Amino acid sequence: MQLMEKGDAENQTDVTEFILLGFGDLPELQILLFLVFLVIYIVTMAGNFLIIALVVTDQHLHTPMYFFLGNLSCLETCYTSAFLLRMLASLLTGDRTISVGGCKTQFFFFCFLATTECYLLAVMSYDRYLAICKPLHYGTCMNGKLCLQLAAGCWISGFLPCTIVMCFMSQLIFCGPSVMDHFFCDLTPMLKLSCSDTSQIMLVLYIFSFPDAVSPFLLTLTSYVCIVSTILRIPSTTGRQKAFSTCFSHLIVVTIFYGTIMIVYTLPKSSNLRALNKVFSVCYTVLTPLANPLIYSLRNREVKEALRK
Repeated sequence: MQLMEKGDAENQTDVTEFILLGFGDLPELQILLFLVFLVIYIVTMAGNFLIIALVVTDQHLHTPMYFFLGNLSCLETCYTSAFLLRMLASLLTGDRTISVGGCKTQFFFFCFLATTECYLLAVMSYDRYLAICKPLHYGTCMNGKLCLQLAAGCWISGFLPCTIVMCFMSQLIFCGPSVMDHFFCDLTPMLKLSCSDTSQIMLVLYIFSFPDAVSPFLLTLTSYVCIVSTILRIPSTTGRQKAFSTCFSHLIVVTIFYGTIMIVYTLPKSSNLRALNKVFSVCYTVLTPLANPLIYSLRNREVKEALRK
C-alpha cells in the first residue's frame, strides 16, 4: 500500500502553491468580512502599540508586570499581522492562492509566536504569584536582570523548537491536492496535503509539545491555584478584591487563549465540525490579540491613569 502511494506521488507534479479556502463558502459576505477584519486589525495594532508606548514612556509602568505586558503587546502585533494581512488581501482581491514557501513561512511565525505566548503567559502568572504569595520577597526576586532573562528566555524558547520543526517541514513534498480548507497555514491541514512520510515530523512535534505547550500551561495553572488559595486566606473583603484585581486581567487573557486552543485541537476533525473549528481558530489568532489591550486598559487602574496623562 505504501509502495503504491509513493509510486502515485512520484507520478504527480509537485505542488508549488496552495489554495486557502478561508471563508470562500460565504461569497456574499466577502466585503463585509473584509471590513470587519480590517477594523479588527486597525484596533488591534493601535491598542497594542498604545500599550507599548505607555509602558516605555510612563515611569509608573516601569515594573515587571508591565514589562512583560509590553512584550506581550509586541508579540500580538506580530501575531495578528502574520494572519490578518494575508486574509485581508485574499478577501479584497479574491485571490486565495499562497505559495508553498509562503505557507511554510506563515506556519513558522504561527508556531514561533504561539509558543512564545505560552511561555510569556506562564512568566506573567509566575510574576503575579510572587507579587501576591511572596510580597516581601517580590522586589528582590523579580529584579530587572531576571525580567530581561525571563523575557529573552520566552522568545528563544519559542524560536528554537519551531526552527527545528521547520527543518523537518522543509523536506515535505506536496504533489496534490492543493486545496486547504482553512484561512491560514496550520500544521494539520498541511500534513494532510503532503505526499511525504510525516511520521518523523509528528514524532518531533510530540517531543516538543510537552515542554513548549503543556509545561507552560501547568505552570500557569499551578501559579493561579496558589494565588487563589492565598487570596481566599486574606481576612478582609477589600484586601481580597485588591489582590484579585491585580491578576484578573491576566486570568481572562489566559482563559481565552488556552480555552480556544484546547477546543480547536481537541475537536474531532470531522467535516461537520470544520466550520466550528474555523470560528474558534479566529478566536485565538484574531480576537485574542484584539482583546488583550482592551482587557488590560479597561480593567487596569494604572494603565487608565497613564492614558489620562
